[in-house]
Amino acid sequence: MRIVFKTDYVQDIRPWKDRYQLGLYLALLALAVAAPWLLDAFYLGELTNVLIWAVAGLGLMVLTGHTGQASLGHAAFLACGCYANIILLEAGLPFLLAFPLAGLVTGVVGALIAIPALRLHGIYLAIFTLALSILTDDIIVLSEPWTGGVSGKYAPPINLFGVMVDRWGTPAPFYWLTLAVVVLVTLGYINLLRAPLGRSFIAVRDSEVSAQAMGVDIARTKAVSFGLSCMVTGWAGALMGLFAGAFNNETFSVVISIQLLMMIVIGGLGSIHGAFLGAIVIGFLPQFLSIAKEWLAPLTGGGSVAIPGLEFGVFGMILIAFLLFEPMGLYGRWLKIRTWFELFPFYRKDMFKRQKTYLRTERLK
Repeated sequence: MRIVFKTDYVQDIRPWKDRYQLGLYLALLALAVAAPWLLDAFYLGELTNVLIWAVAGLGLMVLTGHTGQASLGHAAFLACGCYANIILLEAGLPFLLAFPLAGLVTGVVGALIAIPALRLHGIYLAIFTLALSILTDDIIVLSEPWTGGVSGKYAPPINLFGVMVDRWGTPAPFYWLTLAVVVLVTLGYINLLRAPLGRSFIAVRDSEVSAQAMGVDIARTKAVSFGLSCMVTGWAGALMGLFAGAFNNETFSVVISIQLLMMIVIGGLGSIHGAFLGAIVIGFLPQFLSIAKEWLAPLTGGGSVAIPGLEFGVFGMILIAFLLFEPMGLYGRWLKIRTWFELFPFYRKDMFKRQKTYLRTERLK
């Protein structure tokens, strides 16, 4: 059993609990950097896809997990970042300039959209963002001179320090590019939660009335959260477009928004680890189902037949199981297991019991 003794108040806001935890993260990072030498091209592509979903999950986690604002329209911001990045690249801008600008443009669009959405709460905000995601499909079709309409666009290879980076031609450099974006976004997220702005996000999530009583500007905090969430999601959309190679108005459908929300719920709302765990589930689930069908085909005497909707059906059953038996997600389950080992034999079963009552200030919402 390992016990960490806190001797300084600064330890509560450090990015790492102790040197042991930092060593584990560095070892994981070293393993991720070495992945192109350990995996073949197929599984390296799958790992790249997981990292892209993790960036998108981190973007939604800012808004939903740490600010408490439900969103079913983040596919619209994935599309905004994707198209903005390609349009800027076609205009002749280098990737190191086009990629950050794509995220900034998406963040500004998200902040502007947040202005009328600030009056909405709960299910009404979710319906608003869902309608926005549906509307984006028509906007892409009507903006054919810039977006290519139904025909879509093709992602060109990017030149990065004299190296041509292409998802199909050079999978290893593209993987390292995605990994670098993931590391930078994660470090920025960690420092955001340590800053007063991140604390304001959590205060608004827990109780808007209490946060306002403590001096938090609710409208400004929500707008900033929406903008930051959309900016990170825009970067994920830019990587997703480069990863796909070709895309159109049907690529970023409302199903992506729902899938993204389910991903962070399964991973664990309100935790950075939850975004990565959920991305692993959503990234490797299709391949797991494909392998399982091939393995079960000889045992059942049938062929490997494609079953429409199997992936979303299994994903939905997984979500229902977590909502019923583990609302804290995969990361919440890991916290319970770790705490059990750390506190044994003094662990109490009701330590993580959910609060079933509302604050008096929240009952009328």
